[in-house]
Amino acid sequence: MDRGVARRLVVVGGGMVAHRLVEALRDRDADGAWHVTVVAEEPRAPYDRVALTSYFSGRDPADLALGTPDLWADPHVTLLRDTTVTAVDREVRTVTAVRNGVGSEAVLSYDALVLATGSSAAVPPVEGTDLPGVFVYRTVDDVAALRGWVEETARRRRRPVQGAVVGGGLLGLEAAGALQALGAQSTVVQFGPRLMPLQVDEGGGEALRRLINAKGVAVRLNTSTTRLRPGRDGAVRRMDFADGGRLDADVVVLATGVRPRDELARAAGLEIGPRGGVVVDDACRTADPHVWAVGEVACIQGSCLGLVAPGYAMAEVVVDRLLGGAAVFPGADTATKLKLTGVDVASFGDAFAQTDGALELVHADPVAGVYTKLVLSDDAKTLLGGVLVGDASAYASLRPMLGRELDGDPGAYLLPEGAGTGRPQTSLPDDAAVCSCNNVTAGTVRAAVTEHGCTDLAGVKACTKAGTSCGSCLPLVKKLVTTELERTGVTVSQALCEHFDLSRAQLFDAVRVTGLRTFSEIIARHGRADLPGARGCDICKPVVASILGSLGAGHVLDGENATLQDTNDHVMANLQKDGTYSVVPRMPGGEVTPEGLIVVGEVARDFGLYTKITGGQRIDMFGARIEQLPLIWRRLVDAGFESGHAYGKSLRTVKSCVGQTWCRYGVQDSVALAVELELRYRGLRSPHKIKLGVSGCARECAEARAKDVGVIATDKGWNVYVGGNGGFTPRHAQLLAEDLDTPTLIRTIDRFLMYYVRTADRLQRTAPWIEEVEGGLDGVRAVVLDDSLGIADELDAAMAAHVEAYTDEWRATLDDPEKLARFASFVNAPTTPDPSLAYVPERGQRRPATPAEREAVLVAGPSLEVRS
Repeated sequence: MDRGVARRLVVVGGGMVAHRLVEALRDRDADGAWHVTVVAEEPRAPYDRVALTSYFSGRDPADLALGTPDLWADPHVTLLRDTTVTAVDREVRTVTAVRNGVGSEAVLSYDALVLATGSSAAVPPVEGTDLPGVFVYRTVDDVAALRGWVEETARRRRRPVQGAVVGGGLLGLEAAGALQALGAQSTVVQFGPRLMPLQVDEGGGEALRRLINAKGVAVRLNTSTTRLRPGRDGAVRRMDFADGGRLDADVVVLATGVRPRDELARAAGLEIGPRGGVVVDDACRTADPHVWAVGEVACIQGSCLGLVAPGYAMAEVVVDRLLGGAAVFPGADTATKLKLTGVDVASFGDAFAQTDGALELVHADPVAGVYTKLVLSDDAKTLLGGVLVGDASAYASLRPMLGRELDGDPGAYLLPEGAGTGRPQTSLPDDAAVCSCNNVTAGTVRAAVTEHGCTDLAGVKACTKAGTSCGSCLPLVKKLVTTELERTGVTVSQALCEHFDLSRAQLFDAVRVTGLRTFSEIIARHGRADLPGARGCDICKPVVASILGSLGAGHVLDGENATLQDTNDHVMANLQKDGTYSVVPRMPGGEVTPEGLIVVGEVARDFGLYTKITGGQRIDMFGARIEQLPLIWRRLVDAGFESGHAYGKSLRTVKSCVGQTWCRYGVQDSVALAVELELRYRGLRSPHKIKLGVSGCARECAEARAKDVGVIATDKGWNVYVGGNGGFTPRHAQLLAEDLDTPTLIRTIDRFLMYYVRTADRLQRTAPWIEEVEGGLDGVRAVVLDDSLGIADELDAAMAAHVEAYTDEWRATLDDPEKLARFASFVNAPTTPDPSLAYVPERGQRRPATPAEREAVLVAGPSLEVRS
């Protein structure tokens, strides 16, 4: 091969499998032997189609983008978006591509062609499927149109939207959940006798039906839809069934399966399978040695596979072959897990016990809504498959053991997590697949620790890509990492720092139980006071201060505690880059009176402060000198304002929309709830800052799912989401509980926050904390809602004590001459302005001068005129 000229690879299709192929090729083609051109019909780069349902809960389509933009900036990669391949000429090895909506045509030559055209939604031969209000569920554009229709219908008709989903498979149930997330009432219409018939057996299907019903989704089994009828406006209004029944519906989603998009291959004369799809061999190559097919369009080993994991495996095979390897398709991993919040379902391996001599071991608990089944070899030792409904916590550990002997009694795997002596701790062999989405084995995870120096879960994810797709394998990956670190002699230390061998959570409990209230007492009792100069460090001192603050140990500037605080807490204001401070008065729920606004404006004007509205619906005033802080806060406190705690690791804001008070879409009073929550949790010290949001309807204008605790109104009450974080690794919050009344909601948030405060690591936000809690979100839910640890009364009492003991820190400071003495610019001249401060005007306000500007300003004279 001539290394000087890159060969030309054309990939037709811009989905998840195409992305994996390009990513794998660029990772392994170090010599740049191939230049790849991806022709994508959609107007956006490849995105996570598996996570489409999250679009209904507030995610932007851009959030679904796969990988990083760097891949498409690679000089060896060209991405043609919004472009359709209309013809393949296998004789001269070219494809004809046409820009959608423009009509401009381009002819691309190839040395190798990969068809990754995927599949399209199957539309049943039923009259009325072309009516307005009837949707398929396949692309971002599909779900965006569906959301728009539901929201507009709700606005026009001023009542809950009646939704229906035709098809009770995996995609149909996700679509039903999506309709619910939009506030629509949902009914699943299934032709067959059970839900998810390709994944679960009869017993599992019945358990699943009960779970779905409990979520408020109606189910009609053994029902054939014969016609969709329009209403007076011409849009869909009713469904007719073969049994004579009917169902009113404002929106209908068709989720009856997919069809391989093989029309391009047919026109090119390639062999097509009996049920569609491009026939390929185990190398994913067609009869034409220059043409390959991967993903849902490929008919491999006699069938087309509609799951992402087999598609990824095919992509890896093609890349290996293009680079001179001899890889073959390893077979399909058909394991699936339902992504419907609050409904735990998983299926893997020979779920229907079709292997000769297979044994079925079943545990069913209709009261608890649990059905679990393991399929074993005839000697009851080797795992062949399984079905898990209602409790799929064993899925991550069991799936890698397919085809292998289980350790211990197989029946122990069917017990609920935490029951009896617990499940056996199976030791996975190195070749066991841990992450099927990315084809990562247990050995690869272990090697990331032993050979590549990874010492935590984040490092292993970056090194191996395990857990970066669906994420279901993360609990298992974390266990492997911890076990391997311990096996190699690395102590997985939980020590806070050199002064404390305890973790933050352990230290919190120790201080709570002993009742100690000073750092000296705490380090003497629980730390290493014997160390030379053991006065604490920048790690443990703020942690102890936070713990004492959480336990109500008085004002942050009281006595010895004042010396423990970070810079911001030390003066109860946020230090800015020029050495001045910002002032943020609390505005609960973003609500403020005109009189309050006037006071804030006058303060900002009189002290020459730069003002800006924050993302948390408050007013931030920048440029206050330290000696000005008491003067500023005296005026704010006298006007009824209090500290907004923008400086502390504590509650920051509770953002809200206007809710039903003003908005025509609102179904609950989001402002009143936001104000109540902010006044309840103000001053709550925690491992990291906390933000809440309250939205008055499913339109989610308060962006509640981007918050540590997000509350979204429903017709029945409130849905509460937890674990939404911004920062370096933004996370969307996950549903904790649904349709709660207000007292139950507040109790639930009380317990969640207090459980987090008690057990999280230092500077750990709620999202990674939830991941590390035993059982993840389900574990948190069990503690908060079901009191699985028996600590609910303690958590309730702790929050009640916090609410009772709250005092505004700035009001207390203004009444204490000793504390006020801390706010001085210079010891010998407390009220003298810092002469090094310099500002320049910009857009009607002043900002800190750049170094070049500073010199000119200081030469010209004083930069600041203060009126007070």
